[in-house]
Amino acid sequence: MQSGNITTPFGRRRMTLALVKRQIETADRGPSKTVSKWRVFNDIGEAKDVFGLQDRSITVLQALLSFYPSDELSDENGGLVVFPSNNQLSLRAHGIAGTTLRRHLAALIDAGLIERRDSPNGKRYAHRGRGGEIEAAFGFSLAPLLARAGELANLAQQVAAERRCFKRAKEALSLCRRDIRKLISAAVEEGADGDWATIEAMFIGLLARLPRSPRREDVDAVLDEMELLREEIINQLEIQVKAEKTGVNDSHSDRHIQNSNPESFHELEPSSEKEQGEKPSQKPKRIAEPLKAFPLALVLRACPQIIDYGAGGRVEGWRDLMGAAVVVRSMLGISPSAYQEACEVLGPENAAVAVACILERAEHINSAGGYLRDLTRKAARGEFGLGPMLMAALRANGGGEARSA
Repeated sequence: MQSGNITTPFGRRRMTLALVKRQIETADRGPSKTVSKWRVFNDIGEAKDVFGLQDRSITVLQALLSFYPSDELSDENGGLVVFPSNNQLSLRAHGIAGTTLRRHLAALIDAGLIERRDSPNGKRYAHRGRGGEIEAAFGFSLAPLLARAGELANLAQQVAAERRCFKRAKEALSLCRRDIRKLISAAVEEGADGDWATIEAMFIGLLARLPRSPRREDVDAVLDEMELLREEIINQLEIQVKAEKTGVNDSHSDRHIQNSNPESFHELEPSSEKEQGEKPSQKPKRIAEPLKAFPLALVLRACPQIIDYGAGGRVEGWRDLMGAAVVVRSMLGISPSAYQEACEVLGPENAAVAVACILERAEHINSAGGYLRDLTRKAARGEFGLGPMLMAALRANGGGEARSA
């Protein structure tokens, strides 16, 4: 029974079952311990948003703690009760007005950080023995701070860790924004191939999704897509650099062959009648290097439907995704030759990603095979990248978590 530890407020202030529960939990805290009142105070200041407390509430708590005679909270020294008048509290709380003081005291009580110990007439005072020791006191009990010291320390650590992660996410977003802005500007100014107007519009659209005061989840969501856009830009520029390098090397090689044996023209001619009759426009030009694969977790978040076609209804790696893409290719009516060309131009991983994206929009596409061939031709010309397509699918699915990764 804890009947001796339950007190009710004076006057018209209501008693609630929540107050009863908190007083019982405080009384059941176990063996007496000692903690630094200022360490507990700092923990509460760190975690004040968790309790919905304003800075003024923290100031009032600091004033209350200043009336406790020791730096260490313990069950001694009058049972953790302080009993300053409102005038005394107001002075130590930097002249806070009476009505404001009462409101913030109530906020501290509602947060379960202090408790009322009201006297019969509502006044705050203490009874002292002959030796001056406090025998009974009426005012505000700091016992909840002692009882919840460990909990408050853990909360403070969690809030501090979350704040660090949020800060790093904002820093990463700032760097990503700078990179994209400067890469787009460089590509436009130097005449690099690509639909830079569309890419810039996507960039501006991502920035527009950030509210004036973004939360952690807002920053994380935009950062994911911003990093994907940056990767796509770098992929396009990298393809062009390698293509230019390959073209220069081929030119040097051709000149070397012609100069070393100028009369041996048959080495430069097609080796079969089939190749002689083939028109250059019939097959897309193969690029020297496949596009980089995107993070699998991101692909599955953007294209969750393809998971159903993996072995056992799961996709746990790139091999699983490519296997599922073969099943989907057949289901969508994409010919083996169209898929093979996509694998040669995009790389097998990204060809599987393209099929996964097509699956997400299958009901809006008349011919999946023709659509994939068109994407393959554009990719061969450096006019298509998977990034925008993947981000569109991600937005369409609300950026939801993948069912398997």
